[in-house]
Formats: sequence, C-alpha cells, structure tokens
Amino acid sequence: MGNDSKYKIVVSGAADISHCCLKIKQLSEEVGKEIIRQRGVLLTGATTGAPYFAAKGAKEIKGTSIGFSPASSEKEHIRVYHLPIDKFDLIVYTGFDYVGRNLILTKAADGVIIICGRTGTLNEFTVAFEAKLPIGVLENSGGTADLIPEILKRGHRPEKKIVFDSNPKKLVSKLIQLIKKEKRSNNKYIKNSPRGIISSKTKFPRKGIPQGK
Repeated sequence: MGNDSKYKIVVSGAADISHCCLKIKQLSEEVGKEIIRQRGVLLTGATTGAPYFAAKGAKEIKGTSIGFSPASSEKEHIRVYHLPIDKFDLIVYTGFDYVGRNLILTKAADGVIIICGRTGTLNEFTVAFEAKLPIGVLENSGGTADLIPEILKRGHRPEKKIVFDSNPKKLVSKLIQLIKKEKRSNNKYIKNSPRGIISSKTKFPRKGIPQGK
C-alpha cells in the first residue's frame, strides 16, 4: 500500500434518526471527519439522517463524499425519493431502488461502519457480513447498531472482521486496521498467484512467438 492509498468506507445508518441516541448528529459528523482524517473516502446511500451528517462532516474538512442513490436520475432522486444532493462530490444513480442500491453501495466498499439504523441498515450489514467485508459498529448509537451483538449471537455466527467502539476516532482506526490486514492478504495472494492468474507482474507473450508449456 502506498502513502497515497485511500480506503473506501461506507457509513450505513438510520435515515430517520428519531430513535437514535441524543448525540447522533454530532457522532455521525465526527465519524465522517475521522474517515477523511484517516485517509478515507466516504461512501453513503446519498440519503438523510446519520449518513447525511457523516457526509456533512466529511465535506466540512474538504474530504471526498460519494453517494449511491436508489434513483435512476437526479430528478427522481429529488422528486420521488426526496433525497438530498448538497453534501456529495458525486452521486451514482443506480436505478435499482433501495435493495439494489444497498447491494451496490456495500460491495463498492473496503469496509462498512454501522451507526444506529433501521431495517435498511440491517440489510447493508448482512450484505457486508456475507461478503466478508470489515465492519465497524458504533456502540450506544441506538437502533440496529445496538442489536448487532445479539443478532450475531442468535444467528450462531462468529464476529469475524467486526469491531466495536463508542468513540468515532477509535472505531475508524480499528476498522482501517482490519482493511489494511485484508489488503495485505490480497496483495500476498497476488504475489504468490499460480500461473493463469493475472497479477501486476504477469508477462504476456508477444504475438507470433511460440510459447512453451
């Protein structure tokens, strides 16, 4: 990993924050800022609530904020879904409604942070979990985030690649350590890849020159 590497981190959380903890706005903004401070790019569902405040925090310190919309166009994003456009450098209009947006958003990331949340956040969590992505959970933020330990326990699934913390800075740091470990493992696999798997050092034959087996 070079010094200019960026980590793509999704903030998944409640679009309606009425059931979240009292400091949800401040905590979400701080998570967004910490992602940028720790060499990350923020990805969200281009929505309201906790993800919006994370995007707000990211933009306050001139970070990159990318949104993934359930809509197929800016017009639909605003007029049909009633979603914001003001805290994003780029919005990807997926056109796949919320369920498709959640999948594309999550699979585009290196890691996912869960803040409060409702059923949509639970959907993004399970996608990330099954995709074996590193996950960070902001403890005591309310909603889905506070239910995840019990969900994992009752689902009889181990807490692999999941970190918990109530402090935004520590949570982002823990998540990035998991992401770095994942990337080191991937890079090691590429370097030791068997013949037939393309790597950065793969040599391709010149046209017309016979190659041995």
